[in-house]
Amino acid sequence: MVKMGKDYYSVLGIRKGASDDEIKKAYRKQALKYHPDKNKSPGAEEKFKEIAEAYDVLSDPKKKDIYDRFGEEGLKGGAGGGGPNGPSGFTYTFQGDPHAMFSEFFGGRNPFEQFFGRGGMPDEDMETNDPFIGFGMGGMGGMGGMGGGRSFGMHGGPGGKLEKRQDPPVVHDLKVSLEEVFRGCTKKMKISRRRLNPDGRTTRSEDKILTVEVKKGWKEGTKITFPKEGDETPTNIPADVVFVVKDKPHTVFKRDGSDLVYPAKVTLKEALCGCSVKAPTLDGRSVTVTVQDIVRPGMKRRITGEGLPLPKSPDRRGDLVVEFEVKFPERLSQDAKDTIARVLPTS
Repeated sequence: MVKMGKDYYSVLGIRKGASDDEIKKAYRKQALKYHPDKNKSPGAEEKFKEIAEAYDVLSDPKKKDIYDRFGEEGLKGGAGGGGPNGPSGFTYTFQGDPHAMFSEFFGGRNPFEQFFGRGGMPDEDMETNDPFIGFGMGGMGGMGGMGGGRSFGMHGGPGGKLEKRQDPPVVHDLKVSLEEVFRGCTKKMKISRRRLNPDGRTTRSEDKILTVEVKKGWKEGTKITFPKEGDETPTNIPADVVFVVKDKPHTVFKRDGSDLVYPAKVTLKEALCGCSVKAPTLDGRSVTVTVQDIVRPGMKRRITGEGLPLPKSPDRRGDLVVEFEVKFPERLSQDAKDTIARVLPTS
């Protein structure tokens, strides 16, 4: 049974399976009701943020599909769900600004002048008394979703129309060492982006630090998305910034999923007569592997539990695979050749 966690539908006051227009209408109503500039009750700010997160998920077809199937735990990377190693290969964390979302939803206008009555609170019958008529925006016409690459449009009045579309994702490699994957680590990534000035027309350049918590065992290709952290202009919705995990080359090991492969070089004499190999581990120890059989090139020995943490169960680990490489001598004396010829079988 899926653990749903937060019920985003209840947060917006709608039923599961609601249409896009119903989701937009519900966000509009709830966001106006709990906006902390007008609602001074305790907890309004937290409720306002929760409403923004619910809308961010339910207005995005991909996030909504993952949430409907796996719940909040799956959406945010829980076991069996939509995490970096789950069925969807998707990890979600709400990192948006609920106030910026509110402003962008209403096209940067001040909706309170139209939407709030004399008492400073939104009308409870907003479902039927459409406040957008005052903006020349009858019904939901022109209001687009907030994420996932969908268009954002708004009719600014008779004859006027402003269309915004989200820019394609900006993708960066996030290079990590095997030691960082083994232990987990925090990566701070500095980005530069353009942001709108208060006049809504000119832009400024600013730097921002994005923090990525690299979990133990994360596999190469894991994606971490920071919504709408790209450049902002008067005519666009900022792109998502996406970091993709890439392994740094290691001097000792190769990686195979959650297993570590250690190439062990042995001499021809050791390969034929038996040998012991000390295989290193990522935490600084060594494990002795003894082979009494004939070692053939490419032969492997597996040491259970000495690899990388498993992404879904980081308290468990993959294996250390010792892969033998036989070093042949560059030359042999005639006496050695004669001795080997007498000793080795002919077939």
